[in-house]
Amino acid sequence: MAAPKTRPTDVRVDDFLATVEEPRRSQAQAVRELMTRVTGVEPVMWGPSIVGYGTRAYSNTSGAYEWPVVGFSPRKASMTLYVLEGAPEEVPLLARLGPHTTGRSCLYLKQPGAVDQGALAELIRLAWQRHR
Repeated sequence: MAAPKTRPTDVRVDDFLATVEEPRRSQAQAVRELMTRVTGVEPVMWGPSIVGYGTRAYSNTSGAYEWPVVGFSPRKASMTLYVLEGAPEEVPLLARLGPHTTGRSCLYLKQPGAVDQGALAELIRLAWQRHR
């Protein structure tokens, strides 16, 4: 079985974010500041485009891997945050959050600055505490 592409790299987060086009770059900087404040740790690049915080065990049908405890990727269509697990305590926070969509474990924000920052910080905190 091949090693997963999404693993910690030596690329500096600042160097990666410098390649992101505006306005997504400024939004990514704000998400980075929020995640750094909530987690209390500095981010690391995971693969070519995920800014991750911490490390946790993750498994799926392909095997067991390491994955960031929380993270984000400033994609063109939306800011993707890796913070969800379908836990019941996420439901009221997502209701408060404002404009967003979700995937299996992802929170998609087209306009990160337009959401309730307190609810977003709490979602990050819940995910961080869940795996620490």
